[in-house]
Amino acid sequence: MKTFAVPTREQVSENNKAIFDALKQKIGMVPNLYAVMAYAENALGNYITFQGGKTSLRGKEKEAVNLIVSQVNDCIYCLSAHTAIGKMNGFTDEQIIEIRKGGASFDAKLDALVKLAKNITESRGKADSALVDNFFAAGYTEGSLVDVIMLIGDKTIMNYLHNLTEVPVDFPLAPAL
Repeated sequence: MKTFAVPTREQVSENNKAIFDALKQKIGMVPNLYAVMAYAENALGNYITFQGGKTSLRGKEKEAVNLIVSQVNDCIYCLSAHTAIGKMNGFTDEQIIEIRKGGASFDAKLDALVKLAKNITESRGKADSALVDNFFAAGYTEGSLVDVIMLIGDKTIMNYLHNLTEVPVDFPLAPAL
């Protein structure tokens, strides 16, 4: 398999240079997985727009989905990034591990979300009806379900990109389960 090098700012298009500059200003770095998207002229900009879209999900909910989807898809890059982001959103190390194992006993609503997101990812969208019913019983709506599916798609894109390119992880490494 071809090894993917992480492109530098000098190696990408003018459009992607501007995105690199904006990322560096906003978060202090250009994550390697974002940088590798810059091999394509429009992928990075399109992805950032998609990822930054409005959603009904709160920060913790988004990170819970990001963690469980990345665990199912076995993506160490995204697990590492979202472990760090999960901590910034108030999760403890123990809660992050529990989410990665497929539940969230510390919060019934998050538990329903994590279990459904895991099942949707594993079943490629053919979710167990009891988990869907539990998701709605926990207070989520049809719109929430659509937002969860969008987020699963978002994270699956990045999981697959890293699993194929294997660019170096530039976040503190997530612990193995």
